[in-house]
Amino acid sequence: MSTLDNLADTNDPGSAPNAKRLLWAGFMAILAAGVGFGVRGGLFGTWETAFNLNGAQLGAISLGAGFISFCFGIIIGGVVVDKVGYGKLVFVAFLLHVLSAFVTFAAKPGMSSETAYLFLYWGTFLFGLANGTLEAVANPLVATLYPKNRTHYLNILHASWPLGMVFGGLIGWTLGSGENAWDWKWQLALYLVPTLAYGIMFFGQRYPKSEASEKGLKLGEMFKDVGILGTLIVSVMLFFFLRRDFFGGLLKLDETVSTVLSALSAFGLLAWVATLTRFAVGHWLIFVLFITHALVGSVELGTDGWIQNITGTILTPEQGKILFVFTSLVMFGLRFCAHFIEHKVGVSPIGLLFICSLLAVVGLNLVSAITSFGAAFGAVLVYAVGKTFFWPTMLAVVGDRFPRTGAVAMSLMGGIGMLSVGLLGGPGLGYARDRFSAGELEKADAALYAQVKSNGPASQFFNFEPVQPIDPRTLNPAKDLFAAKAAVERGEQDQAVIAKASSITPEQELIAKSDIEGNRRLLRVDSLIPAAMAVIYLMLLIYFKAIGGYKPVSIDPERLTGGVKAPVL
Repeated sequence: MSTLDNLADTNDPGSAPNAKRLLWAGFMAILAAGVGFGVRGGLFGTWETAFNLNGAQLGAISLGAGFISFCFGIIIGGVVVDKVGYGKLVFVAFLLHVLSAFVTFAAKPGMSSETAYLFLYWGTFLFGLANGTLEAVANPLVATLYPKNRTHYLNILHASWPLGMVFGGLIGWTLGSGENAWDWKWQLALYLVPTLAYGIMFFGQRYPKSEASEKGLKLGEMFKDVGILGTLIVSVMLFFFLRRDFFGGLLKLDETVSTVLSALSAFGLLAWVATLTRFAVGHWLIFVLFITHALVGSVELGTDGWIQNITGTILTPEQGKILFVFTSLVMFGLRFCAHFIEHKVGVSPIGLLFICSLLAVVGLNLVSAITSFGAAFGAVLVYAVGKTFFWPTMLAVVGDRFPRTGAVAMSLMGGIGMLSVGLLGGPGLGYARDRFSAGELEKADAALYAQVKSNGPASQFFNFEPVQPIDPRTLNPAKDLFAAKAAVERGEQDQAVIAKASSITPEQELIAKSDIEGNRRLLRVDSLIPAAMAVIYLMLLIYFKAIGGYKPVSIDPERLTGGVKAPVL
């Protein structure tokens, strides 16, 4: 038995003879997604300088495109997976992963910023679509293979995500800088290695059906617990994506036309589900969980997309990479401990989510205050522990409480989380970084800000006031010189570093300090999201306490849930 098998073993062999192989094939598929995400996080500075992109554009590429397309992949895949089959969806995802590399690598120096942005955006979109399709397979598959221990095995499945980010961070750390640095395209291409591995591991396997599919529930029955309320959340997010990125962005249609077409598409989805379920309103708990998972996506994955850049700005780029790898390793290790926490310590999944949300609030505020590399380890440790169990445990709660939804509710929840990152977390944090940094500089020296602000597209986010960020061609050299000065103040003796530090001007120092303070402020604002989550989880703890405690439920022939008729509003 392999080391990974030992970590996963809780005396549960799974419900199929090839359960372990399918578990680790899913593990490898999500690993490919994590590697690609981790490498992209380290390429922000490269893309920013090479193609003159602003923070909102970078957020839209690396977080918006990747996570919104993930939403389409996981939602559509979750709806059709039992009809089409797991194997066919894996094959489609494999092709999309390969195609995304060709589109992304078409971005070349000398292109206009707009053209390069489109190649990077749509290459990342295809990558996210592949990731979403794979997760539409992996989540319900693992939940079906291990119905008595979903929290544990879904956390193991998703341990591959932070491990992928470790590999992605190490790639950027070792191959992204120095005299022998690899071109960014070769760095990013390394995600194709685990892509090939999952293709081989999934090939030729037999797959089980979900409990709902096994008991003959039709799609309309699977959607009833989601109903109009749950679908409404997806429809609203779909509206904003289509208006901004598809009809308004890609097709460049008139704003009024984009709004009308987007509204019709969103309403069409809502009407389809209403008709399919005979106008079932849906279960209130799924509605609450869907809203909460939108917050999870923003605070976990949205922050992950920027954290390396933020800590690298506050400290040094190299230290930011080390801290990113450290937090990812912490997450990887802890996700093998969910069984111990739930069954040995006695913390329910909802209790675990509540504790994690409190730790995330504390962790983000601690990270915002770091001044030294040593103290930063303690701060990011708290942050890492806080965000570790959010995503897989939320999926486990849906699987435990709403088994008759099959893959539908689980996939919709994952899609909502990713749409939230693409619409809110990624672009929103990018906009906030631009706004807070520019605001700090303008407050300190308005004339200097007017001189160094970007002449490119303004950074925008929904109806917030547009802002001209500090020009990256001015900001990045200033940050580099300021980091050299800080190194000398810490005792650095290298003459090249000393020479670089001595060349910094007062204006460059002010620019760098303004950017650092802007990033600190960003993290403090970001901590409000897990604070809101903590309130929701506390209310759910009170609810489950009132009904006798949190317990997984199952489907009986009359669609009874835990001896009580399933409460559909």
